Amino acid sequence: MMTKSILKWVILLVPFFLFSRPVTGCTNYLITKGASADGSTMISYAADAHCLYGELYHWPARKHRPGTMLKIYEWDTGKLLGEIPQVRQTYNVTGNINEFQVAIGETTFGGRKELASQPGAIMDYGALMWVTLQRARTAREAIRIIAELMDEHGYYSSGESFSIADPNEVWIMEMIGKGEHEKGAVWVALKIPDGYVSGHANQARITTFKYQSTNRWDDPAATVFNAPDVITFARTMGWFDGPDHEFSFSDTYAPVDFFGARFCEIRVYSMFHKVNNEFKNNRDYWEYCKGHIRHGKHGYAVNRMPLWIKPDRKISVHDMMMFMRDHLEGTELDMHLDIGGGPWQKPYRWRPLIWEVDGVQYCHERATATQQTAFSFVSQSRSWLPNEIGGILWFGVGDASSCVYVPMYASMTRAPETFATGNGDIMEWSDNAAFWVFNQISNFAYTRYNLIHPEIAQKQLEEEKALIAMVAENDKNWQRLSPRRRVKEATRFSTTQADRITHDWQKFYQYLFMKYMDGNIKTAREVPENHLFIPPDVQFPGYPEEFLRMIIEETGDQFRVIDSKP
Repeated sequence: MMTKSILKWVILLVPFFLFSRPVTGCTNYLITKGASADGSTMISYAADAHCLYGELYHWPARKHRPGTMLKIYEWDTGKLLGEIPQVRQTYNVTGNINEFQVAIGETTFGGRKELASQPGAIMDYGALMWVTLQRARTAREAIRIIAELMDEHGYYSSGESFSIADPNEVWIMEMIGKGEHEKGAVWVALKIPDGYVSGHANQARITTFKYQSTNRWDDPAATVFNAPDVITFARTMGWFDGPDHEFSFSDTYAPVDFFGARFCEIRVYSMFHKVNNEFKNNRDYWEYCKGHIRHGKHGYAVNRMPLWIKPDRKISVHDMMMFMRDHLEGTELDMHLDIGGGPWQKPYRWRPLIWEVDGVQYCHERATATQQTAFSFVSQSRSWLPNEIGGILWFGVGDASSCVYVPMYASMTRAPETFATGNGDIMEWSDNAAFWVFNQISNFAYTRYNLIHPEIAQKQLEEEKALIAMVAENDKNWQRLSPRRRVKEATRFSTTQADRITHDWQKFYQYLFMKYMDGNIKTAREVPENHLFIPPDVQFPGYPEEFLRMIIEETGDQFRVIDSKP
């Protein structure tokens, strides 16, 4: 039998795909250079799945002998799908960003069920992301590699949207397999115009585009790439019969329905409406996101949101962190405010999302911040800095509302111990694992959210502002160093800060638990000189009056105090 210590080394050395679990709900926001506060490109990603463990994957740069084969495991199940030829040189990858500051995120949209299975296919969406990150030096090169891998080895997954960024450009790429009909996938990739922002969240969003019969991979002016048969395949299947310029990828291969709008597009709305007032004031977009979809020619939805918008202000890295913490605040569906939030205004709803009463179907809201997040990040790719210190993955584990985004430099040569693969698992506790530390905090906050969470948010803000300032100082101090020294400093800084924060927040959880246990709020008091000890001050916040009135309406006089005086 393999001992636990040996097993952990195997986990660290074997490709990540073997040990992961399904990611069925994710959110990405995309920010171009001209839309960001500092000129960086940024993408965000939340890997949301109830059985996925949050940890920081890492692959060191390596040279491989000719004839080396790479085993490909399905990310969702760990199933061995096959082998592909390895390239001579692979690049350093930290999480979802590589040493050339190329970053990739994804969301699954599923699409037409008849295209979900492809016999003999090898490349699932997880393999496409991490194999590509090990091979690509630019976003354009990443798109080409993804397309070639699908053509050569088949596409194993259902429909996917990819966010792909490098220090200069941000792209959205959407793909869906050809089912049992043909090998590979149909796909489209569009460059987000500079100065604009975009997003996707488990619903395909690319509609019409300027079809390219031949992809101009080497043309820096090219803003569209697509599979040559992306339209003809739809015609063959009988799904589209209009002129090419009317063809919509999303409306053909993944038509939006109530759930696509209410659960998915609404998360894109939650970011868009915060950065552009004209968009916010457009009631049609809000009605669409609530599930009121209007259809027109070819059966396409006609009241959809735009794929990208121009923000009224520049977006900072901390803005992006806060976008990932949204619970539909500022809308009529704010999850704090309806009865489902309970007396403590908890902005979470336990699954399932869809439920039924008296034969009528209802749903809970699906916000960006959610309890089942394994990990999330905001990537920064910064063209004005050397690659060794330009690429950063601001990485957090657990619910984004309670995590701290720690700067993990793309060039770092190892993961921090507290975030490393193999330190715990979804069914294996580790006191030293950031995932379990931050989940203790978030889950405790769920018990009385509007009392406990404000303390978490305040400490979170202080930590992240301090880390952002540290990174700015690093930018100034490390540029004069040699490339090797930059990598060494980047690794030291990220691992030290990640481990420090994890241990600090472990103590923070202990403080929160002591203060809020048993339904009261305790505050320590100073012990006078003539006392051995003095009990803390205790407050009993009780239930809000609004909730007490609901109890009375439900129970009548059941709890009424009777005047028993003679």
